[in-house]
Amino acid sequence: MKRTRVLIMGAAGRDFHNFNTVFRDDERYDVVAFTATQIPNIDGRKYPRELAGKLYPNGIPIYPESDLVKLINDQHVDDVVFSYSDVPHNYVMTKAAIVMAAGADFTVLGIRKTMLKSSVPVIAIVAVRTGSGKSQTSRKVCGYLRSLGKRVVAVRHPMPYGDLVKQKVQRYKTLDDLVKNECTVEEMEEYEPHIVNGTIIYAGVDYEAILREAEKEADIIVWDGGNNDMSFYKPDLTITVADPHRPGHELTYFPGAVNIRLADVIVINKVETATRENIDIVRRNIREVNPKATVIEAASPITVEDESVIRGKRVLVVEDGPTLTHGEMTYGAGIVAARKFGAKAIIDPRPWVVNSIAETFKKYPNIGELLPAMGYGEKQVQDLESTINRVDCDSVIIGTPIDLRRIIKIKKPSVRVRYDLAEITKPDLSQILDEFVKKHA
Repeated sequence: MKRTRVLIMGAAGRDFHNFNTVFRDDERYDVVAFTATQIPNIDGRKYPRELAGKLYPNGIPIYPESDLVKLINDQHVDDVVFSYSDVPHNYVMTKAAIVMAAGADFTVLGIRKTMLKSSVPVIAIVAVRTGSGKSQTSRKVCGYLRSLGKRVVAVRHPMPYGDLVKQKVQRYKTLDDLVKNECTVEEMEEYEPHIVNGTIIYAGVDYEAILREAEKEADIIVWDGGNNDMSFYKPDLTITVADPHRPGHELTYFPGAVNIRLADVIVINKVETATRENIDIVRRNIREVNPKATVIEAASPITVEDESVIRGKRVLVVEDGPTLTHGEMTYGAGIVAARKFGAKAIIDPRPWVVNSIAETFKKYPNIGELLPAMGYGEKQVQDLESTINRVDCDSVIIGTPIDLRRIIKIKKPSVRVRYDLAEITKPDLSQILDEFVKKHA
């Protein structure tokens, strides 16, 4: 039997999951390559034989996406599977046109083939865009469920940028686990808040193996999504977070437009800093595609440790990296804090950026007058530290989900911004979760 030759386009997350759930050990397919984009230093590696299964004793090579057409031709690819997230619909179809013109079929896998079934109830928290507020929503949900006496385990969307074999199944309970697993800044930003709040969190590469481990110690599993990807687990409740600062994106970005349709509950976040016009646009779009969803409006109130570090000062603002890069936001909690607490000026870091941080600004020229907290490896963390300390400013505002001062030395006065979810309409999440627990007791 002639095997269908497959290439999977990805970014070290959904691509590996799609391979594991649909293609691994299926003799009808021959996955000849992955391509990688969005995340630095992924291409040039292999998906290892230890994870790839019996059909791939040499593993599967990972190439840069820029080699796509050449790979289709050289490897005689029959089918290209698009497997990454947080991109506009026209981007997806442009990739489809490139693939089809090269002679291959273009495929996007759906939820029926890729969602794994859990033996315990699952709440999936997803979004329409990166930076909408999934993480704070996940923390709120996990905290409330724990207050009800439930054993809650969070499972985070993958970010496997290191040794993939070692990262097959990762369990985080203490901050020491972050060091032991050599986490990147991006990983720490997602794992540390759960750990600090007392929630065990799993992540890794093989999400069926992860699920089976998580089931052993959970009454409820909370899927904490990444970017605006769909859940890897079949949910009993789907909460989708929408962003009124980017109205219309809930209908025009992939796969956020899937998540808005799958939602049982939609949280319109950040309403305290959005216009009523934009909030209403999001509401109208929700009614158009998912009128049965329960809609909750919520705020993301911010607090800082010491306002005097900001007031009247020339500040450098450091924000969450992915939100600014492929999330396309030009501000975050740090910028909001700078304006709220009276900064004299926000300093553009671009004259002082070095090495990989400079490359980030070249790749994403619309980032704005702030610094993305990029840290996909030790060298990039060093570049981030060097850039921060080179900038001519009075103080530094840290708008990232973790305290950067724990991993880099900031030589100027600094202050950290915190933000949480605060629902302002009824029903709120506690009422939704009370009903969920009652139903799944």
